[in-house]
Amino acid sequence: MTPLGAAQLFGLLALLLLTVRPLGLYMQRVFAGEPTPLSPLLKPIEALIYRIGGIKRDQEQVWFDYAMAFLVLHLPGMLLLYGLLRLQDILPLNPAGQPPVAPGLALNTAISFATNTSWQSYGGETTLSHLAQMAGIAVQSFLSGAAGIAVAIALIRGLARHGLSTIGNFWVDLTRATLYVMLPICIVATVFLAWQGVPESLGGPVAAVTLEGAQQTIPLGPVASQESIKLLSGDGGGFFNAQSAHPFENPTALTNLLSILLMPLIGAALTNCFGRMIGEERQGWALLAAMLLLLLAGAVALHGAEAAANPLLAGTGVEQHAGNLEGKELRFGVPGSALFSEFGTATSSGAVNAMHDSYMPLGGLVLLVNMMLDEVIIGGPGSGLFGILLYALVAVFIGGLMIGRTPEYVGNKIEAREIKLAMLAILAVPGALLCLTALAVVLPMGVAGLGNAGPHGFSEVLYAYTSAANTNGSAFGGLSANTGFYNLTLALAMVPGRFCVVVPVLALAGSLAGKRRVPVSAGTLPTTGPLWVGLVLGVIVIVGGLSYLPALALGPVAEQASMLRGAVF
Repeated sequence: MTPLGAAQLFGLLALLLLTVRPLGLYMQRVFAGEPTPLSPLLKPIEALIYRIGGIKRDQEQVWFDYAMAFLVLHLPGMLLLYGLLRLQDILPLNPAGQPPVAPGLALNTAISFATNTSWQSYGGETTLSHLAQMAGIAVQSFLSGAAGIAVAIALIRGLARHGLSTIGNFWVDLTRATLYVMLPICIVATVFLAWQGVPESLGGPVAAVTLEGAQQTIPLGPVASQESIKLLSGDGGGFFNAQSAHPFENPTALTNLLSILLMPLIGAALTNCFGRMIGEERQGWALLAAMLLLLLAGAVALHGAEAAANPLLAGTGVEQHAGNLEGKELRFGVPGSALFSEFGTATSSGAVNAMHDSYMPLGGLVLLVNMMLDEVIIGGPGSGLFGILLYALVAVFIGGLMIGRTPEYVGNKIEAREIKLAMLAILAVPGALLCLTALAVVLPMGVAGLGNAGPHGFSEVLYAYTSAANTNGSAFGGLSANTGFYNLTLALAMVPGRFCVVVPVLALAGSLAGKRRVPVSAGTLPTTGPLWVGLVLGVIVIVGGLSYLPALALGPVAEQASMLRGAVF
């Protein structure tokens, strides 16, 4: 890495680590129902929400009821957003006069944001009204992010409790995650972004005269508030088509830094919350260490790939001392773009400040791998924690087999039922995205959307379904995805990526909560030291490699080999 890239990476990680313990402690107190500094202000609002919704805060749910509540939340959200998109031409706050969104695109968008995927086959400033952005996109960003946090808290309770049948109340957890965690952070971030020059307005577009004397229409809107929740919730859809490369979304170096910091903020702190809730903070630090090692490996590899010269341009007279600048904003350069892309794909945010389609083949490989590891590299709010806990259970099971003992994790005996549920959740995503990718590259309707031939074209398709199934939402680019085929199949990929992971996780939480505590003995596998971190990383890499290596070999790996031979597709 260049010195500038290393300084940005390690400076950002230092800031992130400073937030882990205080935010982790705060969330532990929030979900335990204990007083917090914001309780005097927010507790009356919380009580009002329970009264209006008929929620009994002290009435807990078994895992099945918790899962049903999670599923029930999503259907009205999808219908509401679909209706806002289809009717936006006759609804208020449509200053640009956008027409209704086409049915296929509206369906894809509604499922996308309700499932925390944020896949966009449209340009936000030219397609959506202010009302659709605020009452539709932003609301679903809050709810889907908070729902992910609630599922993670439910799994933590399953690991922490013994001999109980309940794992909490979904509606209470959802309310607290939204009201106490996400909303205060978003308010502070919105004020900061507006101070830095990000627009926050309900007005329509304004006209400007360019230096050449031409007329230019500049769209405005509630961008700062949209930007803060999109980054914090992992629902990283952009108000503008260029997303965080647009100067109205990301105007300064400080906004770029804050944008990157918001992506892992909750996911990293949840590891500390996990450690505190089970009574052993070191368990959380071990999981965070595994996440950060994967993040560091990806960041170094991505920066190295983009800082290197393109061998196909050697001898053409093109100056490449700054690395591969195609598709990148010069004000961010390779360091700021690579770091943003690493966090955008590692955290499932999906936000971008550069064109991923223009990355070098190895750079594209890193972005794909980040998403293919089931959001375990910090991941989205909640999804990163329960994702890595699934791998932790598999790792402790393998460790138990190696030493000839029944596997145990944080006082819980891990048996066949738990491993089956964990593997069901882990394998649901690759099963869905690989099957849909195969269909897209053989059917004429799928091939028609390709912008490139050969391995790069395959990478475009593979990236799209990987992004959709892993609730990421970023796009490689070059793929004409706003078609009936891709709107439908990408939406199909989002459904198992969300629900076929969450439901087994909640079933797992219920199974663990009913177990009796297993006391630590001489044969218990330690789950806090470097050996444990290495075992978890090994399981993640092996499972990911076995699932995706053939597909990656057909895409970015083949493209890299072709580039070194001088071939161009």
